Amino acid sequence: AARIIQNMDPTADPCKDFYQYACGGWLNQHVIPETSSRYNIFDILRDELEIILKGVLETSDQGDREAFQKAKILYKSCMNESLIEQRDSLPLLEALTVVGDWPVASADWNKTREPYWSMEEKLSIMNSRFNKRVLIDMFVWNDDRDSSRHIIYIDQPSLGMPSRDYYFNGGNYQRVREAYLQFMITIAKMIREDKNMSKDDSFVQEEMAKVMELETEIAN
Repeated sequence: AARIIQNMDPTADPCKDFYQYACGGWLNQHVIPETSSRYNIFDILRDELEIILKGVLETSDQGDREAFQKAKILYKSCMNESLIEQRDSLPLLEALTVVGDWPVASADWNKTREPYWSMEEKLSIMNSRFNKRVLIDMFVWNDDRDSSRHIIYIDQPSLGMPSRDYYFNGGNYQRVREAYLQFMITIAKMIREDKNMSKDDSFVQEEMAKVMELETEIAN
């Protein structure tokens, strides 16, 4: 209640300018940061919470329960920028190996990998190990018909871009679409370079065009 009153402007006449009356205190005390397109009470609470969490995560983990220890280990691993720079693309290359490699960044994938590659197996690995849903979204949640139990849900996953509009509309959507394709091409080239493979720009562009075509069909 005190916060609501603080964000009001009781000196304003609500019959003449209700917005100033209801939000005048907020407008006087807050400025939208340059890094934000909006600023509200939830943004402030989120910022305050991040400061609190940062303090908690940087304390010693001695005597903590296992869940807290894991959170602190994850935080420290993200903050260790020197080790992250040193490892470079190695974690990504290891992840690609786990899911059966990437045809566009592999030599003779159709001959060396495809015979042993199982889509069902790889989809389950990506879901369970990397929390990444591709083609099919499957998760456990409360049963809508009986909230006392949990059931398996099967749904469509999110697309590579925010919505279906990005795959078919013109204007800004088309510019994002072109940038998205170029981004995929750039990443593929970087991975090929890290694996000491030949450049082969035409092959990379053809493969990524196929990926874009598949995503467009899924979006449709």
